Amino acid sequence: MTRMRGAALVLVLWLIVLATALIGSFALSARVEALQGRVAIDGVGAYESARAGVEYALLRLEDMDPRSHWQPDGRPYAWRFHDSALEVRIVDESGKVDLNLADVQLLTQLCRAVGIAPERAAQLAGAIVDWRDGDPLTQPGGGAEDPDYAAAGLPYGAKDAPFESLGELQQVLGVTPQDYERLLPNVTLYSNLAQPEMRFAQAPVLAAMGMDAELVQSQRLLPGVSGAPAAERGSGTYSIESRARLANGRVAVLRTVVRLGEGPVPGSMYTALRWEETWAPR
Repeated sequence: MTRMRGAALVLVLWLIVLATALIGSFALSARVEALQGRVAIDGVGAYESARAGVEYALLRLEDMDPRSHWQPDGRPYAWRFHDSALEVRIVDESGKVDLNLADVQLLTQLCRAVGIAPERAAQLAGAIVDWRDGDPLTQPGGGAEDPDYAAAGLPYGAKDAPFESLGELQQVLGVTPQDYERLLPNVTLYSNLAQPEMRFAQAPVLAAMGMDAELVQSQRLLPGVSGAPAAERGSGTYSIESRARLANGRVAVLRTVVRLGEGPVPGSMYTALRWEETWAPR
């Protein structure tokens, strides 16, 4: 009898331990799900705030009052949306180097301006031109045609047609991920200009054009008669970076290229040409 009571006691203790473990597991699972839900809610909130920054930037671009107009020249603008703090930057695409129209010299200088070594800059610039041109001739200062791609073990050659996306730049022979990240903010496919528009160009593009970037950018801030820089009307195609930070520190970054005008969706006043959502560290 004593032995049976002891066995029963051990069984009860094991049941208690098992029940405690199950309850703890359910509590942990519920807590994890609650945290995941909170993260998802914060993510949606941060993203919508960043999108609000894009919409507000477009409104300010259309406002030609120099006191409230936002310039599409890359300067940061601070704005608050509910409990989110936003930093918005706008760059007119006409202020960038067009990959399909820029000549080798401009592309070479841009590569140098973003920190690519001079000996590689000419090679990469030539490879970019060889990628888009229709002939099989390598650029005099360096470049890359089909035999060069084959020698590098790549299953494709030079496209011999215009760039259709900025991502194609990563396929050009010699362009490393680091090169791509440096060049990406300064190049475009939408300007239709062989030379960038100086009014909106950023420092690397200004340097590539032979300008004193610091001087040009400082002159943009000089007030006009109204006490504010003159409102610049842009080309209608813009890169916008909207960075939203929630009160709890969650950060969402929305990078887009938009063209003003009636979009494909009824009621939309712009067409999105590029749309990239990322999360940044708190």
